[in-house]
Amino acid sequence: MSTECKMSNETEKKETEVPTEKKDDKKQDEEPEIEMSDEDRQLEEELTMLVERLQEKDVSLYKPALEQLRQQIRASTSSMTSVPKPLKFLRKHYDTLKSIYEKMLPGENKHFCADVVSVLGMTMGDTRDCLKYRILGSKEEIGSWGHEYVRHLAGEIGQAWTDMEDPEKAPEKDDLLKLAVEIIQYLMKHNAEAEACDLLMEMEKLDLLEQFVDESAFPKVCLYLISCVNYVPEPEDSVLLKTSLSILRKFKRYPEALRLAIRLNDMDLITDIFSNCPDKEVQKQLAYMLGSQQIFLESAEELDDSEGLIDIMSNSGLNTNFLSLARELDIMEPKIPEDIYKSHLENSRPTFGGTGQVDSARQNLASSFVNGLVNCGFGKDKLITEDGNKWIYKNKEQGMLSTTASLGLVLLWDVDGGLTQIDKYLYSSEDYIKAGALLACGIVNSGVRNECDPALALLSDFVLHNTISMRIGSILGLGLAYAGSNREDVISLILPALADPKSTMEVVGVTALSAGMIAVGSCNGEVTSTILQTLMEKSAAELKDTFARFLALGVGLTFLGKQEAVDATLATLNVLPEPFKLFAHTLVEVCAYAGTGNVLKIQHLLHICSEHIEAKETKDAAKDKKEGDKKDAAEKKAEDTVEHLAAHQGAAVLGIALIAMGEEIGSEMALRSFGHLLRYGEPVIRRSVPLALGLLSVSNPQLQILDTLSKFSHDTDSEVAHNAIFALGIVGAGTNNARLAAMLRQLAQYHAKDPGNLFMVRLAQGLTHLGKGTMTLCPYHSDRQLLSQVALAGLLATTVACLDVNNTILGRSHYLMYCLVTAMKPRMLVTLNEELQPLPVQVRVGQSVDVVGQAGKPKTITGFQTHTTPVLLAYGERAELATEEYIPLTPIVEGFVILRKNPEYEPEA
Repeated sequence: MSTECKMSNETEKKETEVPTEKKDDKKQDEEPEIEMSDEDRQLEEELTMLVERLQEKDVSLYKPALEQLRQQIRASTSSMTSVPKPLKFLRKHYDTLKSIYEKMLPGENKHFCADVVSVLGMTMGDTRDCLKYRILGSKEEIGSWGHEYVRHLAGEIGQAWTDMEDPEKAPEKDDLLKLAVEIIQYLMKHNAEAEACDLLMEMEKLDLLEQFVDESAFPKVCLYLISCVNYVPEPEDSVLLKTSLSILRKFKRYPEALRLAIRLNDMDLITDIFSNCPDKEVQKQLAYMLGSQQIFLESAEELDDSEGLIDIMSNSGLNTNFLSLARELDIMEPKIPEDIYKSHLENSRPTFGGTGQVDSARQNLASSFVNGLVNCGFGKDKLITEDGNKWIYKNKEQGMLSTTASLGLVLLWDVDGGLTQIDKYLYSSEDYIKAGALLACGIVNSGVRNECDPALALLSDFVLHNTISMRIGSILGLGLAYAGSNREDVISLILPALADPKSTMEVVGVTALSAGMIAVGSCNGEVTSTILQTLMEKSAAELKDTFARFLALGVGLTFLGKQEAVDATLATLNVLPEPFKLFAHTLVEVCAYAGTGNVLKIQHLLHICSEHIEAKETKDAAKDKKEGDKKDAAEKKAEDTVEHLAAHQGAAVLGIALIAMGEEIGSEMALRSFGHLLRYGEPVIRRSVPLALGLLSVSNPQLQILDTLSKFSHDTDSEVAHNAIFALGIVGAGTNNARLAAMLRQLAQYHAKDPGNLFMVRLAQGLTHLGKGTMTLCPYHSDRQLLSQVALAGLLATTVACLDVNNTILGRSHYLMYCLVTAMKPRMLVTLNEELQPLPVQVRVGQSVDVVGQAGKPKTITGFQTHTTPVLLAYGERAELATEEYIPLTPIVEGFVILRKNPEYEPEA
């Protein structure tokens, strides 16, 4: 190519190579030119002219120009589907308008100009000019610039407030607060309650909210605040609950207020709300709510109609109402274990020489549990109430104890009728049968209070009995009968068994557990100090005993759900020897945060689970022992040590489920974490994960969890398989789930020759058909808002026992299964009239729908069916009245609901 050509090309290139920024600017300027319609061009010219007018020296032109600018902007901001044209065209004049404002003399025009700059600031990114110029502006009605402007300002106030921690900036804070109050009033009037709550939450000024909430807005405001509780750190969560509670009390919504007081676990507040409720019928409804949470108020004795209220709170009508539901559903006919096992469906060939009957005493014991669980609360069965001795003597020793105790399950809640049937076994010559009868007395009284205190009268003489089994039966019986009552007389009766020289570690463990269940969630100083004292006196070898874990659990239960109140006790636990110190510390801490959804604690627990722990003595032990058999012994010893060293990881896994079970998002995330732990975790962790999955989804058989547990019920590690099978029972408890029942029948066939696994399968089958499918173990009730501490304590006791399943449930301590009694409750809805007589009405039952923050009056259930009460409610279902003839006295239609005649109801002609 000739040099001339090259030069001409280069010059052309130089001409075309304009700096990119300029080129882009040109492009941006040109683009609107192409797209602009005549109307838009005219508007742009008009706006440019108005801005130019403000730059002239003639002050008289300012006001009309600003007025016109304001009209143009206001006309466009009424709807905010896209950036309004006037704001778009004025953006390039933004700096000009700011400099015009600075030059203007103080006065009305200057305020006016500040308003315009403030609205334009909304489109200019993160400058906070919008807020700055709003404060400098004319202070006219904030909503006149449109809703989007108000929302933008609210966002900027939230950011500015958090930046103003400096006390010197107090005057600026006052300006912000005035503006915030103005915004909140506007948002409340315009159905944006959630945004008003968000702004006050950011400013930590929720106490201001109450004065702006009116009759129409308060249900939405309270619903929003309550739904936020799971997502804010402590102590903000209690601030939200207290704010909602004061709003509800302002509008005299006593049932809703009581629910929040229960959630705050504040006994003084609960008593105050209950005592000050002026409406007698509503007060009875409150008593039913306290009964379902197993809270008994001594102060109720001073109120009018105290007898009726005490009866309701004591749950004394629970048995009668449950049996009337059973009659309604036509399920009174007793079932035998074979009805559950359905062995005739198994396609196994008959075996010769009796080898098919594995460990018959153990299978009889399994049948005793199944029989008790299936006929739970029905008052009659075909094995033990008809001719009990015949069946009891088919079991051995500890088996006799559990079999006799199963009578308590069959007669559950029937204090008067039940104790007379149990009484004859108290005079048996066999100590195990007597011990079982004592435990049965405790089981019958579980969840039901009786002014005669029969459980205390019958069991108190055996607490320090010379026979160990009698001690266990009476102490655990008292723990179950008075769970959650925090009664000093019962606690002071059983605590001496901790220090008694004749008490074995088993008795000490059961005593600590019972004391923890009685004082659950009360921070009872006497219980904690006595258990801690006992822990400190025990040797390191004694603390390696499985039952030492129940000492830690007893302390944990006392602080259940109490969050930071546990800190001092955690510090005290540090004096214990390793490795028990770590286990106790972890278990007590997770109990304190149970059901809170605290993300930081879950992260900490996951961190504990990620540690790899090796035995310290392995090498030394192997060196010292040269002979082969001694070497094996050394390895075994080392293995034991690994299990003890890593025990706290098992507690941490349970803790993840315990903390996350309170809210759905946390539960889903925990579920994913458990998947990783099952694949990559240490043996101790893998054994705990099935139990944690069970806790995460109690009485809620989700397919994903069932499939995971089904897979691990065939695991090569027998403990993983045992726990997975037990967890299947917990997940399906009381649901009669057909898929799960079929799964368990196949497992029974698969494990037919393995007595341990078969025993667990039978237990799971019994749990699945708990109360013939009318009961639940789920600790959450009242639309999953309230956590029953007593129910959770029972679930935890059984789950912690399963951390060492071979020495507890599959060993001699299968009676620990009866701890689940405190969690058993009918999943029924019974409607009553004002005289507390059953009142059958039509209700719609469907899947509950989350309606937080939705406009209008959205439907709260979907896919509903209409039934006549009494009805059963499955997990996640919600009910509402299908008739307008009655008004329920509580918005959450669940359990016992009193209905009042609607005075405005007119029957259709």
